[in-house]
Amino acid sequence: MRSTSILLITLLFAACSKEAPKPQAKPPADVTVLKIEARDTPVNSEYVGQTESSRQVQIVARVSGFLEKRVYTEGSLVKAGDVMFLQDAKPFQAQLNAAKGALAEQQARLETARADLQRVKPLVELNALSQKNLDDATGREQASSASVQMAEAQLEQARIDLGYTTIRTPVTGLSSFSRVQEGAYVNPQNSLLTYVSQIDPIWVNFTLSENELLAMRSKVEAGKLRQPADNAYEVEAVLADGSVFPNKGRITFADAEFNQQTGTYLLRATLPNPEARLKPGQFVRARVSGNVRPNAILVPQKAVMQGAQGHFVFVVVDGKAQARPVKVGEWLGAEWFIEEGLEAGDMVITEGMMKVAPGAEVKVVQAAAAAPAAASATPPAASPAPAKP
Repeated sequence: MRSTSILLITLLFAACSKEAPKPQAKPPADVTVLKIEARDTPVNSEYVGQTESSRQVQIVARVSGFLEKRVYTEGSLVKAGDVMFLQDAKPFQAQLNAAKGALAEQQARLETARADLQRVKPLVELNALSQKNLDDATGREQASSASVQMAEAQLEQARIDLGYTTIRTPVTGLSSFSRVQEGAYVNPQNSLLTYVSQIDPIWVNFTLSENELLAMRSKVEAGKLRQPADNAYEVEAVLADGSVFPNKGRITFADAEFNQQTGTYLLRATLPNPEARLKPGQFVRARVSGNVRPNAILVPQKAVMQGAQGHFVFVVVDGKAQARPVKVGEWLGAEWFIEEGLEAGDMVITEGMMKVAPGAEVKVVQAAAAAPAAASATPPAASPAPAKP
């Protein structure tokens, strides 16, 4: 029994005397990095816009009378000079015939007065007639001449009134519905017949807030934003379904002052619309391009993390991960503008950030390709400068 206890004590001391095994070193984490390159990056801005006819014309009846016929198809595309309505022309044709007769009568009186004047003049020179006879003949000739001019004017007015019974559109555009039905009597109180809206070109109106304009100006002054020459911004319309209208345009109008109610600045772009794909009143997103961020530094949004002290990224320095605080700017698609904290040549970890800690060794397994300098969307800070009115 005693020998057994001694054996157990001996084994216990032997076990305690052995050293604990050392933990194995953790292998470097595999990461993907992006080498930072400063590059000029075009940026776009998007605003809520609405289309508007570049010229909306009221089609009105210029003379009172019965509306005989609507010639056009409501809602159709009409061309300049097309007949849209016909009024009853018979009363105006009668007026024209009467004016022709009145003119012929006055012309006959003028011929008689001139003949009398020609007969009186030599007799007055021979003292066969008095000066009063010459004055009376001259007055009759002049009065007849004035009557002819008045009759000619009345004839021209009658011809114009007759022409007004055929109502045409002065512009090419989309027609609206008829406000007056066939057979109705039109007069100055109900003379509006319809509208024609010119849609080629078409306008896209959008607004720029005061804060957006001031932010853009401060970036331009700081050299963080470069505007196109002569403010030649290019505008395209993004439709409600996300498709992009193929024809691009330019900013052609900027209001002279801010709207006091909304605090916004009105801008207007003019876009070609030959196929009438855009209709007046549509809501679109006006995408404005032309601004450039010079020497911009971009990193994928997934590489930027946020801690108690703000945003930071992991960079690889001498094979080890290092947390680098950064100041972020706006988004550009799936990337983030970095205002401060990174320089060209830095190796930013884009994959595997969750497996590393500051100071930990890392193994670069793949270098991420830099995204092309294409602008899909930008926030208001990269707003366009207003075009000069």
